[in-house]
Amino acid sequence: MDEVLEVVDVVADSELEGAFVWLLRLVGLLAVLAGLGLWLLTEMGLLVVPLVLIVGGLGLLIVPSVLLSFAELFG
Repeated sequence: MDEVLEVVDVVADSELEGAFVWLLRLVGLLAVLAGLGLWLLTEMGLLVVPLVLIVGGLGLLIVPSVLLSFAELFG
């Protein structure tokens, strides 16, 4: 966990903070759309893969901005 916070602190200190956050949000949005597409447009009997894609994508949409704000507050 310390390594992740160190990486986040380095990104927060650099000038690429906004680009990094928007890149992760874009990947998260693509994961959510892929999960919804697999769930709604295919006849997959096993719903684990779409669920993982949707939950992981939502995590990527929310976590970067929260993590960077914590790094700025406490770092």
